Amino acid sequence: MSNIKVAVSDDFMEAFMSVPKHQQKKVRQFMTKFRQNPRSSGINYEKIQGAADPKLRSVRIDQTYRGIVMKPDSGDVYLLLWVDHHDDAYQWARNKLVQIHPATGSIQVLPTDRAVPTNGDATAESEDEAPTDLFAEHRDRELVRLGIPEALLPLVRTIESEEQLDKLQAYLPEEAYEALFLLAAGYAPREVDNELLFARANEDVDTEDYAAALSEPHSQRRFAVVEDEEELEQMLDAPLEKWRVFLHPSQRRLMTMQANGPVRVLGGAGTGKTVVAMHRAVWLVENTFAEEDDRLLFTTFTRNLAADIEENLQLIASPEVMARIEVVNLDAWVSQFLRQQGYSYRIDYGEQTNDLWEQALLIGPEDADPIFLRNEWEQVVQPKGIDTAREYMRTSRIGRGTPLQRSERKKIWPVFEEYRSLLEENKLRERPDAFRDARRILQDAGDILPYRSVVVDEAQDMGMQAFKLIRQIIPGGDQPNDLFIVGDAHQRIYDRQVVLGHCGINIVGRGRKLRINYRTTEENRRWAVGLLEGASYDNLDGGLDDQGEYKSLIRGEKPRVRTFETFRDEVSAIEGYLRDLKDEDADLRNTCIIARTRELLMNYSGALKTAGFDTYIIQRSEAEDRATPGVRLCTMHRAKGLEFNRVIVAGVKEGTVPHRRALAGASDASDEERILKNERSLLYVAVTRAKREVIVTSHDTPSPWIVAG
Repeated sequence: MSNIKVAVSDDFMEAFMSVPKHQQKKVRQFMTKFRQNPRSSGINYEKIQGAADPKLRSVRIDQTYRGIVMKPDSGDVYLLLWVDHHDDAYQWARNKLVQIHPATGSIQVLPTDRAVPTNGDATAESEDEAPTDLFAEHRDRELVRLGIPEALLPLVRTIESEEQLDKLQAYLPEEAYEALFLLAAGYAPREVDNELLFARANEDVDTEDYAAALSEPHSQRRFAVVEDEEELEQMLDAPLEKWRVFLHPSQRRLMTMQANGPVRVLGGAGTGKTVVAMHRAVWLVENTFAEEDDRLLFTTFTRNLAADIEENLQLIASPEVMARIEVVNLDAWVSQFLRQQGYSYRIDYGEQTNDLWEQALLIGPEDADPIFLRNEWEQVVQPKGIDTAREYMRTSRIGRGTPLQRSERKKIWPVFEEYRSLLEENKLRERPDAFRDARRILQDAGDILPYRSVVVDEAQDMGMQAFKLIRQIIPGGDQPNDLFIVGDAHQRIYDRQVVLGHCGINIVGRGRKLRINYRTTEENRRWAVGLLEGASYDNLDGGLDDQGEYKSLIRGEKPRVRTFETFRDEVSAIEGYLRDLKDEDADLRNTCIIARTRELLMNYSGALKTAGFDTYIIQRSEAEDRATPGVRLCTMHRAKGLEFNRVIVAGVKEGTVPHRRALAGASDASDEERILKNERSLLYVAVTRAKREVIVTSHDTPSPWIVAG
């Protein structure tokens, strides 16, 4: 029994979710028995009449339900493939073949010829005619090397357009569709190979060795070997959260990479950056920093994101591993650390210092613009840690629209100096000051922290002082696997840019990118990217990141934009949509209404409650309680890190998106451009929370950024 492997496919997990709740218990009981000993005499294997693959067998769950497994004639690998009603399970099995791909070595579940639709005969009628298929420039041998099954080559050769390719997606193994998609998008075969990790260094593939095949990256995105009862129970308790078990090879590569220093990972919305970061943290603790005293710090920007991450980490990590991973947003970590060091200052996040700022303005030039001075403080003086007039005279102000000569800087510096003096007098520190103070304490104290590695999520919102501190948390410069940083400047919703190299974090040669979107449909992704058109976005290290490099492999309907004259009309339409979902027995917990402000959100919540709908507002300070019934509601800021099947972005009207109060903080055209960019990113974040369906609604005068369709 020690050599027997039982693996569960992602298709089986999806099928399990369709089994009625009262029947799922019997499926669980069968899976437990099967995992313990698939050769037990109590397993009722039956041959499937008419099956194309003789390796497939049905197994009895009860009188009504059957499982489909691959039972080898020889060897010790058993695959749980499908579970369904008796007749439907047999029909599924008759139309499937299980094989090991001869080039990639991965296990593929293929449809038989009779189960695949045809595009008609798109091949040339004679040798003199040029082939018309979409992949005519690629030889069969090249396509096979990129994961396309030989049995499906005739089908591939009938594909004349991307639309036909999309229609056949369900009949192709995932990696085969991805390879064809990327080829059709203009990627060279070598680029596809690098992106999808097909290269096997000319190794021979044993197409009968299923044990070896299970170790291949593209097998592991579909099959999980179940090692013990606890692991099986965890899979069955949350079967739709497949990110916990089934990783894409590009994600797995980042999870397990051995790096000689900091790693930065970019990725558009839906590419799985946070998933990779979580798996990376667990993998490091289990495999690299495995001593009892080793600790890993997982930090992000806000409390709610930290709470979400900690909750999800508990789904993939054992209690022993979680005991050595500290998950906390950076502000909370700094506050706790400074208290432990006897820090005597209070940290202010914008409320206690307003009066002090007004006092400091009194000594400035009479003609100085207060908004300009505040922006200068927040975007130049604080991020760069400027303490003296000499430093201010010499610092670069790239990105600030209004130029300042040396004489003008001299005139306004006393305002900043006075403000610092007032902060000191009142024992107050702003956020960047607290970060800087924590860093200086660490510099003086040396290596006093237990962390061997720091994983950073949502890096685009952190800022310069934050990353200088993060670099100091693990002192001594680049060390193996010390920092793992993920982010996306397109989702920057707080105005804090960073150049990692200026913070002592060297990522040269260790910058990576996730390009494939596995959450958002391509139609939703394109619409959301259109909101950002005309703006440039950084790569967190002084370069640029291009949205054109990201693709979604999921197809769906375009976002629907609906505008209404009044709030009541808009709410009535939303209520009608939700009633239709209820009539279809859809779980409203998978639908979220997202609004720009909390005030507007409460208006929608009140209206829906009056109409008889259960509502659940996702708070900024806590993780979502997924068990509570009702349609979800949250602000655009709180939506970061969440995902839902359906999203309604409501109240996208003039004066709200972009928000007039945010624009009031602009002192010149450059400031206004910066603020508008952040506001666009907020809307982009809201739209890309949807896995499938997006509806954008407004009342009164719609936002100039949406066009009714």
